[in-house]
Amino acid sequence: MVKNMTDNTPPLKINPTLLKRRNAAEKRFRFYGLAAVMTAVLVLCLLLTSIISKGYTAFQQTYILVDIRLDAESIDPKGTKRVEDLAAASYKGLLRNALREQFPGIEGRKAKRSLYGLVGSAADFDVRDAVLDNPKLVGTTATIAVKSSDDVDSFYKGYIPRDVPESNRKIKDRELAWLDTLAADDRIVKKFNVDFFTNGDSREPEEAGILGAVVGSLYTLAITLALCFPIGVLTAIYLEEFAPTNKWTDLIEVNINNLAAVPSIVFGLLGLAIFLNFMGLPRSAPIVGGMVLALMTLPTIIIASRAALKAVPPSIREAALGIGASRMQTVFHHVLPLAMPGILTGTILGMAQALGETAPLLMIGMVAFIADIPGSMSDAATVLPVQIYLWADSPERGFVEKTSAAIMILLAFLVVMNAIAVILRKRFERRW
Repeated sequence: MVKNMTDNTPPLKINPTLLKRRNAAEKRFRFYGLAAVMTAVLVLCLLLTSIISKGYTAFQQTYILVDIRLDAESIDPKGTKRVEDLAAASYKGLLRNALREQFPGIEGRKAKRSLYGLVGSAADFDVRDAVLDNPKLVGTTATIAVKSSDDVDSFYKGYIPRDVPESNRKIKDRELAWLDTLAADDRIVKKFNVDFFTNGDSREPEEAGILGAVVGSLYTLAITLALCFPIGVLTAIYLEEFAPTNKWTDLIEVNINNLAAVPSIVFGLLGLAIFLNFMGLPRSAPIVGGMVLALMTLPTIIIASRAALKAVPPSIREAALGIGASRMQTVFHHVLPLAMPGILTGTILGMAQALGETAPLLMIGMVAFIADIPGSMSDAATVLPVQIYLWADSPERGFVEKTSAAIMILLAFLVVMNAIAVILRKRFERRW
């Protein structure tokens, strides 16, 4: 019971039962909040664990050491040792001869095909690269590491079990015996998979890389940023600082807010109809993808920029106007610099959202198989999310780890971009 000492009003009576109920409700609310956070963290950890456990093996590649007789008559019959002549030589036959010499007595086309299948379909390029790096190898017998096939790589990474019936294994008993012989001679080695970061897409999992998708993503995001940042910021400045308050500006603001909630595939349909069918721009090009993503990102940047401008205190504007600055000078010399940290944060978050988009790019043809690294913004290209989609739809076992590894790379880009946004906000934000 609480007694009021200032007057003669009766003391305030507190019901103990109601107090207990209120305290219990507060405890339940805190418990539910903590449980929700812990559940979200647990689900996130499970997701990351699943992705990393499936994808980390993609950063390693199994190689087979083969003793190859680099016959000068086959590689460089003229003896010029020019790079052009060495690169044009056929190394597939030399590699197959070396495999037959390693396992003599192999007869029949089927058995030879199985033997040749231990190495990747492009393993002869590993031999060529070794010769180009050291032309003195011509005319000698050299031990060269060549990529194994996708099945052999998956076997040594534990994805193909040995103790199952032969009919349920992609690697048959005869191939297992050959691999055991190679392993006993220390001819099976694992190396860091540099080609995953330096190659473009390929139909063969052991040759597929993400460089083409990364370059395509960078080109696409460069176009997106060049279009949506100046347009979005200037639009926000006009609407917040100069536009009169009437039904037309209200209509524009409502539509901007609605566009921020439109499904991204609608922007893809718009890009297909206008940029490809009407304007005739090249299909599957980063310039088209960037324009489509710019349309999608504009509402986000406009809304974030307006919020940053609105957060600047009115006293800043009044002080600038009071000392004789024009309205334009007030905005661009005083208000905009103070709002820039919030604008940059919103822009980076919008770009991170654009980096992870797939649906609008599928509509403009960026789902095509592109093996070459794009050299310009008008070349055919793909982006990381679409590359992940393509690999996830491939039946080969090797593309499963490639998919998870590409997701790890994409998540790393997103984490870096969001970290930059947080650092900019913490570094330059002012509290009023």
